[in-house]
Amino acid sequence: MASEGIAAEAVGLEARRVGRAGRLMLRRPQALNALDLAMIRALHAQLRLWQDDPEIEIVILEGEGRAFCAGGDVRRVRAEVLAGDFEAAETFFAEEYALNAAIAHFPKPYLSLMHGACMGGGLGISVHGSDRIVTETAVFAMPETAIGFAPDVGASYFLPRLAGALGFYLGLTGARLTGADAVHAGLGTAFVPSERLAELGDALVRDGRAAIAHFSAPLPAYSLAPVLSAIDQSFSAESLPDILARLEAMDSDWARATLAELRRHSPSALCWSLTSLKAGARMDLDSALAAELRLAQRLMRLPEFAEGVRAMLVDKDRKPRWQPARLEDVDPRMIRDLFRP
Repeated sequence: MASEGIAAEAVGLEARRVGRAGRLMLRRPQALNALDLAMIRALHAQLRLWQDDPEIEIVILEGEGRAFCAGGDVRRVRAEVLAGDFEAAETFFAEEYALNAAIAHFPKPYLSLMHGACMGGGLGISVHGSDRIVTETAVFAMPETAIGFAPDVGASYFLPRLAGALGFYLGLTGARLTGADAVHAGLGTAFVPSERLAELGDALVRDGRAAIAHFSAPLPAYSLAPVLSAIDQSFSAESLPDILARLEAMDSDWARATLAELRRHSPSALCWSLTSLKAGARMDLDSALAAELRLAQRLMRLPEFAEGVRAMLVDKDRKPRWQPARLEDVDPRMIRDLFRP
């Protein structure tokens, strides 16, 4: 029974104390619970209150409607950039990444119950916690290269730590994983049928993390299993031209489809994203988030970000005009300058 209710629906978040659990609900369903600055601030403030509260033993995060969280509200960030309000855009990224770090360092179990879209910033508020329980409806992705950006929210840390070269494949292509595949890959921690997710939430309040074992279902087969060796062979290459060359040398439908996907993305974004992922593989999470913030502050000022968000999320014509349009024309000095201290 709820002993205390903290309504923050005006900022897209509801926080409730239920027994010894803190329950958080993202409540911006019309935007697939995409995170804006008000939601980020409300989440962070609530975690600060609960981390030192001896009566809160576990925190449970959910999303209202048909998605867990489709990412950060980059349409608003783009509008701020186009209006010349770089300070507001920088504040968004700085506070989002600070929230990601707070979740990673949260001293109590922090569980995400994930269904529908779990993308970009949605991974930032879940993957750094103790448990990610996913359903068959969940779809995981880091699609930043498609909008002229780079995998962030700590992705430069957690993607390279997936088995083999899987994280580089996911970070560069933006490939989507089903809920079961996300568990196989290591992004999810348990698989629960969607019809039992609400029941699990109530059981977690009563029994804590022990309840997960009673609701977990056997994992379906890993759909990526047949192409894992090809992923490792191609995406372990040192440079983007080498990755493309290895894919071109493979005579398979998967390789051809992967090549076609990569060629739809910003050539520049592919280059700086690969550089970021390789750097993050050598960093701890806090260092990776700091590096991502420096990079984000620079990328948001480039034409690729505004154009990518326009094509994919604003006009939705899916016809971005990348500058440059060819990988051969990407200036290596520009990529290096993005990563200067």
